[in-house]
Amino acid sequence: MSRFALLPLRSALLASVALAAVTHPARAGTLLTAGELTVSTSFYTGNAATVTVGQTLPSGAIATQNGTYPSVFKNAAADASFGVTSPLFLQQFKNTGTAAAPVLVQNNSVNLTALTGVVTSFPSKSEGALNLSLDGKSLTLVDYKTTAGQLDVSNSNTPGIAEPGNYTANATPRTIVDLGTNGVNSVSPTNAYPGNNGRAAVNVGGGTFILTGNAGNASGSPAVTAAAGVQSVNIGTAGSTAGALNTTQAGSFSFAATPAGQTIDPTTITATNPTGTPYGAADKAAKDNNFRGLTVFNNTVYVTKGSGGNGVNTVYQVGTAGALPASGAVITILPGFPTQATKLTNQFPFGIFFANATTLYVADEGAQTNKSSVAAGALTAADIATAAGDVYAGLEKYSLVNGAWVLQYTLQNGLDLGKAYTVSGTTLGGDTGSYSAATDGLRNLTGQVNTDGTVSLYSVSSTISAGGDQGGDPNKLFAITDLLSATALPVNETFTTVEISGYGQVLRGVAFAPVDATAVPEPASLAMLGMGLAGLLGLRRRR
Repeated sequence: MSRFALLPLRSALLASVALAAVTHPARAGTLLTAGELTVSTSFYTGNAATVTVGQTLPSGAIATQNGTYPSVFKNAAADASFGVTSPLFLQQFKNTGTAAAPVLVQNNSVNLTALTGVVTSFPSKSEGALNLSLDGKSLTLVDYKTTAGQLDVSNSNTPGIAEPGNYTANATPRTIVDLGTNGVNSVSPTNAYPGNNGRAAVNVGGGTFILTGNAGNASGSPAVTAAAGVQSVNIGTAGSTAGALNTTQAGSFSFAATPAGQTIDPTTITATNPTGTPYGAADKAAKDNNFRGLTVFNNTVYVTKGSGGNGVNTVYQVGTAGALPASGAVITILPGFPTQATKLTNQFPFGIFFANATTLYVADEGAQTNKSSVAAGALTAADIATAAGDVYAGLEKYSLVNGAWVLQYTLQNGLDLGKAYTVSGTTLGGDTGSYSAATDGLRNLTGQVNTDGTVSLYSVSSTISAGGDQGGDPNKLFAITDLLSATALPVNETFTTVEISGYGQVLRGVAFAPVDATAVPEPASLAMLGMGLAGLLGLRRRR
């Protein structure tokens, strides 16, 4: 049985790492530098042989593209669940400036850290979020316990829940990894999120994780619906199946069945779309709980929804303020946030960060309306104009005023929304080329409050492109420092680009590493097996 471990990679050794073969046990000593900004990232490792033209895909459709990046993801036109699993890494950035004016540079002593035994689905944009535990001693993420190069895993069943009609039937555990500064503390397989994917997890103590995610890829079932949304999972141990069948829905939301105290715009429940179907009608019952962002503040769980065919794209509170949910909690929309049906709103919340009890930052992904760019094979003027003109995309700042959250302004300066940029290089699978994308908004988010009355915020970007799936685009890591007391948009605040991911690379989660241990030096060398990661040597690291 595979072991989960953290394996530091030094730049000089990158060209000789064998990802599939490394099963290093957790080493003694600190593998992450305490307190530094940590980003989860993935690299496409497939090649032309991963998928062949004419191959029957899990959906039963025929592949029209081979496994070459990025055109491989145009197979989504035939198979809506198309994806290829890829390895996960962590990288860290150290602050060489001040708290209020951070200057982040990549920490080369913790260049890249491979998470062996767990993979993500390239290009599933909502996976790989990082969250610091409530006790500050670990980082947590949720992905898959399988190998790289597998197809359609993000829509597979889980071992204990088989969704009727789900053609992506190969059961794959969703797996929570809890990362301490000295290595992996626990690994917990779970049956949560059959037919779709887990997005975020946080260790809330007492042997429990709280998760967000989506479920259902076909007709659904009561078991599938119960395994969606906000889940509570017991902590397991590396190499065991502890917790594999243990998942409880900590809370749920229903658009049509409004719970007591809920605030839904009643006009949107019965309003109809062009086909005459009410916007409030459930496409699939589980999709009302299609949650992505997750944070815990003042012992209260908050989640976001920003995609899906039904429900409400907004920010939610799970259960009662000050009480962590165990099961059956009522999920309600925070006062002041959108209450309209998904199809009637133009806000797409993703990551969230509380600076204090009355100041909340929300990363908005943007509309992701790049279908004409994909069809045209290049970024079009129409899609660029849509991205550039989105007044909500970026980082929204809310203040709590008389019991309701009020949007004060949206930080966009420096994001270059809709402005194309190009990266070139070689993927881990050997594909060489260049790729153009444009920032469309922001996804995962973290921050820290400074002693001078400012708050420093860090977020990874969402994109538009003609690549076939914007989740596979090389995206960016941004930083900005905001005046905490400001209620009008400060004219001098601008985002700084910390990093542009390389060709065939994507950035996912962002959080600060635990501070419960003191960093120790890395070993001078590691025993590696030979398989080229030469593409990594050319990665561009930009401030």
